[in-house]
Amino acid sequence: MRKDLGAKPFLYPQLVMIIGTYDENGHPNAMNAAWGGMADYHKVMVCMSKHKTTDNIDITKEFTISIGDADNVVACDYVGIVSGNDEPNKVEKAGFSVSKAKYVNAPIINELPLCLECRLLEIIDEDLYMAEIVNVNADESILDDQGSVCLEKFTPIIYDPSTHGYYKIEGRVGNAFKDGNNLR
Repeated sequence: MRKDLGAKPFLYPQLVMIIGTYDENGHPNAMNAAWGGMADYHKVMVCMSKHKTTDNIDITKEFTISIGDADNVVACDYVGIVSGNDEPNKVEKAGFSVSKAKYVNAPIINELPLCLECRLLEIIDEDLYMAEIVNVNADESILDDQGSVCLEKFTPIIYDPSTHGYYKIEGRVGNAFKDGNNLR
């Protein structure tokens, strides 16, 4: 039996994205965002209401998106519940260290192994940030022998808006563009 749940934000998975920015003085900031995803092959969209992070994006027009992982769930949650306006050193308090991204004026969070370097394209309806991915930076520890991200070596986390829980993505279950051929 099925049950209607009403209009809810239950499109899974909702990756935990840590948005990294620099302010006008080059000081790093980070926030947790779950409302977003790929918009095209080289484009990403993130929904963010007014925050210190969005103020910084207004200045630099650039940011990073690091993917939260199971090893850093507490720090990832912390940067989502504490405002950079109230705690200017929240990146350091979270236990994160940063490096400057190579292609954009934004910080890479060293402890999170996968980072998208993004340049703002447009803001839609005041809070939907559309950006171009200009580079993906990955720690070699999560790459396979061909240099691709290997989910057996990387445990990204997702946010469940139904229970407000964080969950790991684990285990391959099939092969895209191949398994469906069995039904031909």
